[in-house]
Amino acid sequence: MKFVYYNDTGRIVSIHPATVNHGCIVDDSPIKPLEEREFVLPKNTYPWVKMWDHGEDLGLSILVSPRPLTK
Repeated sequence: MKFVYYNDTGRIVSIHPATVNHGCIVDDSPIKPLEEREFVLPKNTYPWVKMWDHGEDLGLSILVSPRPLTK
């Protein structure tokens, strides 16, 4: 499954390292304003997303973690 995040925040968004550790395939470089980033998730999962605002000086970060589909 693919998930696309669009950065409309006006700020740079970093990708939390656990995103890759949890099984997503993604270019983990920071996401610039007005940029899209594609996350490829393992089969039979959906994205669980959390974003943190660390303040103006520290920026934003996003975690995308695959969750299993339930039937």
